[in-house]
Amino acid sequence: MSKKILIVDDDPQYREATTTMLEAKGYEVFTAKNGQEGFDKAIQIMPHLILLDVMMTHKSEGFDIARNLRQSEAKNIPVIIVTGVRKEMSLPFGFQPDDDWLPVKAVLEKPVKPEMLLDAISQHI
Repeated sequence: MSKKILIVDDDPQYREATTTMLEAKGYEVFTAKNGQEGFDKAIQIMPHLILLDVMMTHKSEGFDIARNLRQSEAKNIPVIIVTGVRKEMSLPFGFQPDDDWLPVKAVLEKPVKPEMLLDAISQHI
């Protein structure tokens, strides 16, 4: 049985390219175009891992969804943030996972190299 990955990102090209890459590696991939859809699908399909964008419907949506997931029955699903928020907002700092504000396994900056993404997935799935 293949491992299930949920991609939550508002960029259709990113979703398509990442889906193609992950399916080629044997993963079963599901997608959502915003945080609420992603949250609902996470509860429904209980994937083995979630790749989560930050800036979708609003600039902090992914952060909010990560915290909501941690308070739900999906709390044990590893989440990897994949975002361009730091570059988009010209932030002089990055984000680090922590148990309260950002309960995720890793934060990767877009554009992320495929091998780096695959490595992060294999570490946390």
